Amino acid sequence: MYPIRFENVYYEKIWGGRDLETFRNNLPSGDIGESWDVACHPNGTGVVANGELKGKRFDEIIAEFGHALVGSKVSIEKFPLLVKLINSREKLSVQVHPGDEYAQRVENQFGKTEAWYVVDAKPGAKLIVGTKNCDKEVFAKAIEEGRSEDYLNVVDVKKGDCFLINSGLVHAICEGLIIAEIQQNSDVTYRVYDYGRPREIHVEKSLEVIDFNLKAANLSNKEVVKFDGFSKVDFCENEYFGMQKINVETEWSDCSNEEKFFILTCVDGCGTIEGDGFSEEVKMGDSYLIPATLGDYIVKGNLAVIKSYPM
Repeated sequence: MYPIRFENVYYEKIWGGRDLETFRNNLPSGDIGESWDVACHPNGTGVVANGELKGKRFDEIIAEFGHALVGSKVSIEKFPLLVKLINSREKLSVQVHPGDEYAQRVENQFGKTEAWYVVDAKPGAKLIVGTKNCDKEVFAKAIEEGRSEDYLNVVDVKKGDCFLINSGLVHAICEGLIIAEIQQNSDVTYRVYDYGRPREIHVEKSLEVIDFNLKAANLSNKEVVKFDGFSKVDFCENEYFGMQKINVETEWSDCSNEEKFFILTCVDGCGTIEGDGFSEEVKMGDSYLIPATLGDYIVKGNLAVIKSYPM
């Protein structure tokens, strides 16, 4: 086994842009809003871009290697996570995702809890994270009267900020951002408000799943623990995934976990991932799947990586 990188699966969006070109040279034409980088979903499945498995689909290598790839405690029927980059030239819709129970009952899919890491932010960039000064009745009336923006919690953001977006939390990415998103492997989104764009709005479903008690929490304020050659921040561990940030100054040694895979997403700088029989270049924007049975590996260079994994 070796660290596996997938071809980027790009999606044009009406709110997308071209900012991924600052560190990638393979963007197709158009306004690119999303790049699915570790994805095994009916709406987008990655193809291996490196090594001896190059050209094989993600679902094919899961079928071939099973738990040796994803881990002994991870289902080989449904890959649990999806990692993407998002670029917003304009505001995304104000939206909410259902939890597992509602999503499985109504949509026959998983729910969607996700986390956002701000890879880059233009001056004045903002996120909408949660509601304020309202309950279901007040917010429903505001939607009906076109005043929902009065009750949205808007936060200023900068590069390096990180937010956990639990299912039920109203949210939106605003202009001028590149976001690395780690999420449950789901594509269920309910739009609450879309700034007058001619797209479907899901007010009734949204109001059924919004949790007005959920509040914004910036995970980047957590303690940084320093080691020789690197430092680490534990952003979160929840029912669905764990997420850390490792700032590598010279090198960071790690070992795979036979129970679960890891995903390393480079959010700044560049370097290499090295181990027995492999050396892979890693640069800003790259994501690598670390197979459960990979063994020891070392990340060398001057770079920051988000390490995510299923729970």
